Amino acid sequence: MTFPKPISRRRTLLSAASAVGAAAFALAAPGQVLAQAQGAGGYPNKPITFLVPFAAASATDQLARALGQAITEQTKLAVVVDNKAGASGMLAAQQGARAAPDGYTVLITTNTTQAANPHLYRKLPYDPVKDFAPVTGLGKGGQVMVVKADGPYKSVADVIARAKREPGKVSFGSGSASSRVAGEQFQQLSHTQLLHVPYKSNPPALTDLIGGQVDFMITDTATGLPQIKAGKVRALGFSMTKRSPLLPDVPTIAEAGVNGYDMSYWFAAYVPAATPAPVVQRLRELLTAALRSVPAKTFFDGAGVDAWASTPDELRAFQEAETRKWGQIIKAAGIEPE
Repeated sequence: MTFPKPISRRRTLLSAASAVGAAAFALAAPGQVLAQAQGAGGYPNKPITFLVPFAAASATDQLARALGQAITEQTKLAVVVDNKAGASGMLAAQQGARAAPDGYTVLITTNTTQAANPHLYRKLPYDPVKDFAPVTGLGKGGQVMVVKADGPYKSVADVIARAKREPGKVSFGSGSASSRVAGEQFQQLSHTQLLHVPYKSNPPALTDLIGGQVDFMITDTATGLPQIKAGKVRALGFSMTKRSPLLPDVPTIAEAGVNGYDMSYWFAAYVPAATPAPVVQRLRELLTAALRSVPAKTFFDGAGVDAWASTPDELRAFQEAETRKWGQIIKAAGIEPE
């Protein structure tokens, strides 16, 4: 007769331990699944930094601060806005590209760094496509042509008339690719020769405009509107094909005599290319919720900017199309890469 082998005490203890472990895993699994659903093991669990390529008080800065406030309300975690103005946004873009790919450094930027710079500069310290993972679009807006309030220009026609009388004497300031290309397109379509004066960001360019150092600039509405309301600058024209609801009495630049004129800009969020997909998704959820918040709505309503959310794939395709478009505009304007 063959008797079964006795089961050792050790095997019994191991089996019991395995059963307890399985039960513990089953109890813990819902919490783990929830943490994963929240994004990469509970992201975010520490402060997030928003890198902004332009100075404080610029439209990008205002939007970043509004979104940061809303995300802090959602997560109870601080959002630090780090302004890295200069070099047409390249300083911030380079830092964003080289940041740790963990979702805690987010580039809040515009078409300047992601679509226009490749056509304005021969060599960039970052790759707008390969170095970044798109997160979501944030907003789209127009620009306004402004002059010093007590200056000689009362209309777009006045600027054009002097520019034709004195070629190369009328100057325009710009602190972003959107602002610069807006001025260059104005020059091209008005058949004038203007003098471009570059700045690190639009707010300091506007300060010099008020001080009489430049004749005009075409700036984002968020930056220009407070100075218009304060009576420090005069609005001559809006850059898009329809008038701004915030400036209903200001004609479009096309209406004012520059046929075919149409310029807009956009905001979007990016993280370093190797950032895990669950982190990108959770960050997108936070940002799209923030776009619906009171702070963001206050910015959008006051700046004449439309909220714009997208999926990462939609932003990637949009950026590709915009890069082609800005390349065509820059080439047509005769701007040589620096």
